[in-house]
Amino acid sequence: MCMSGSATSCEECLLIHPSCAWCAQEDFGRGRGLTSRCDFIQNLQRRGCGAQFIEYPTSSISVLKNMPLSSTGSGLAQFDVVQIMPQKISLSLRPGEQTSFGLQVRQVEDYPVDLYYLMDLSLSMKDDLDTIRNLGTKLAHEMGKLTSNFRLGFGSFVDKNMSPFSYTAPKYQENPCSGYKLFPNCVPTFGFRHILPLTDKVDRFNEEVQKQMVSRNRDAPEGGFDAILQAAVCKTEIGWRKEAYHLLVFATDDVPHLALDGRLGGLVEPHDGQCHLNDRNEYSASTEMDYPSLALLGEKLAENNIFLIFAVTKRLYVIYKNFTALIPGTTVEILDQDSKNVIQLIIAAYNNIRSKVELSVWDHPEDISLSFTATCQDGKPLPGLRKCADLKIGDTVSFNVTVEARGCPPRGTDQSFTIKPVGFKDRLEVAVDYQCDCGCSQTAQTNSSICSSIGTYKCGTCHCEPGYLGARCECQEGEASSMYQSACREAEGKQICSGRGECSCNQCRCFESDFGKIYGSFCECDDFSCPRHKGILCSGHGECHCGECKCHAGYVGDNCNCSTETSSCISDDGKMCSGRGNCVCGRCQCTEPGAFGDTCEKCPTCPDACGTKRECIECRLFDSGRLADNQTCQRLCKDEIITVENLKTDDPGAVLCLYKTDNDCVMKFTYSEHASGQSILTALKEPECGGGPEAMTVLLAVVGSILLVGVVLLAVWKLVITIHDRREFARFQSARSRARYEMVRMIPSAVEHCLQNFCPLTLTKGTSWFIIVL
Repeated sequence: MCMSGSATSCEECLLIHPSCAWCAQEDFGRGRGLTSRCDFIQNLQRRGCGAQFIEYPTSSISVLKNMPLSSTGSGLAQFDVVQIMPQKISLSLRPGEQTSFGLQVRQVEDYPVDLYYLMDLSLSMKDDLDTIRNLGTKLAHEMGKLTSNFRLGFGSFVDKNMSPFSYTAPKYQENPCSGYKLFPNCVPTFGFRHILPLTDKVDRFNEEVQKQMVSRNRDAPEGGFDAILQAAVCKTEIGWRKEAYHLLVFATDDVPHLALDGRLGGLVEPHDGQCHLNDRNEYSASTEMDYPSLALLGEKLAENNIFLIFAVTKRLYVIYKNFTALIPGTTVEILDQDSKNVIQLIIAAYNNIRSKVELSVWDHPEDISLSFTATCQDGKPLPGLRKCADLKIGDTVSFNVTVEARGCPPRGTDQSFTIKPVGFKDRLEVAVDYQCDCGCSQTAQTNSSICSSIGTYKCGTCHCEPGYLGARCECQEGEASSMYQSACREAEGKQICSGRGECSCNQCRCFESDFGKIYGSFCECDDFSCPRHKGILCSGHGECHCGECKCHAGYVGDNCNCSTETSSCISDDGKMCSGRGNCVCGRCQCTEPGAFGDTCEKCPTCPDACGTKRECIECRLFDSGRLADNQTCQRLCKDEIITVENLKTDDPGAVLCLYKTDNDCVMKFTYSEHASGQSILTALKEPECGGGPEAMTVLLAVVGSILLVGVVLLAVWKLVITIHDRREFARFQSARSRARYEMVRMIPSAVEHCLQNFCPLTLTKGTSWFIIVL
């Protein structure tokens, strides 16, 4: 493997494979090719290379800062709370060699919380505003059960005050509700208004909310994403504390405007991601820049360690659920039409956030591959996974990170990256340097006599001046002989230099190619004749070495198109492909008939479908069952549940599910999949229950049933006999009607005489005879 590479120097040898070593001994391999110096260590030593001349750097790890994990977030030492260990390490990487390090993360108890409530104040949210007027006191009371250090802030938004997003006629400037009969008075339209900085005085929150009035915009979508970005980046104005969890609750009843929507109003300048609050704490660039993109929102929220909670009405759930897949660290909860469940929503979202840990990587160098293995509470390693769920506050989880450098950056380049749990201020800083240089290169000799004074002697070999060749620069280009020609053949009968180079001075000089590099002792290798995927060499996830793809860490396969990452295959319940399929190349291949979805989570026809959805019906509707006291109910049971008085079962696409409750009632519900991919559960409001019958009633019913069966059997028997007799009688009558009769009239004395003396009578053949005695 090492000798067949393209190495003509120590540095090139180290890049071929992490198992390759270089012998810098001067007289080593004399008479052999240069690549004979590049080999495994044991082979070099067996061929006489001294250990002190072998160049074989290895990767190493140094821990620079390793403070122990904290157990609580309150008290005098809250500014020194540590939730990740270690905090700083240094990696020395040899290209191609994998090295690993571990880290631990703990969600400490009683950690400070900052919550900023960002509310849609468009006209349709009027009833919601009335509901939250005393939210501060109630929310502080509930959050006080979770943390002793809680602060609350408030802001509002509507939309850009320009056409076509808002009413711009002069009569609407002061009162955009002018002429609107249902609600004739409201405040002028505004983009985002920061009202109350984060404070522990919750009465201030109530006071400020009491002062608020709704406004009105023109189109249905709102300018909420403008407000989210300002709330995230205006750290000083909002009052975000560095040593606290940052929760941003976004309450709305409609969809948001996205990037490029601003062009409808002539706003062509993209959002710059900066804070633009004026002295009145209003968003001053609302009518100057476009709406922010999802990518920019995700970047700024992660940069400022903010968990975003979408509190939206049921009809918008699917839309905002799709946003959470594109914006890390976000969750979505269903908000009642009048926001009456907002406290329960926030508590549920907070518990959901605290129940999981997910790692993110910042400033990831392109030439470094990272792969993760998570070890969660069950102690089982989960390769390819960088998150743990179903955690309790105070739990500690571990991650193993495997690092591989794919190449060497330009000399003098400093590389580093950061690993941090999503939403945490804590982070692990990783500094990287590369083992790309050989120590023997430091003692290189120019114009060395060893190299005929026309080359540089370095690491046991001569690097000749242009126009000279040979192990000691003893030949000039163009010199050729039959002896030299034979040394340039890989085997007898093969082409000189594999037909892709020319033989000069006992060496092959490979041709240049527009496709890539041709190399090897006999020009037998190149870096472009490897399998491709979608036209990309080695799928872009590997390097081509002599016709074979050498895949980067995290990829396998002939063309390196198969990812070993499995995190995308983990379903919400923590199972691989929901237990209904296999994770192949980073995607689930469902094996259970009828299963589908990204993680095979949808399967109305699976045998366990009713059982799985039953637990959600129990915990969501009746607060009972296995998940009732578990924080995972809201996380696992996100399907839409519709309650009805009478359950219709005629839908061919729905599966009817029944189960018996603890009090011997029967609960019915149907499970179906909407065309949008959303699961829909339709359930009865209450289980069907019937009163238990008395013992005497049961006894009488059994005796009566037996008697009834006996009477029925007798009646059937009588009916059969009657039918049979009637058929026989009918047959007799039919025979009688077909018979012919002849009568002979006699007096009694004659009859007696005939009976005694056998009177001769003429009888007609085939007739019946009757003697009638009168």
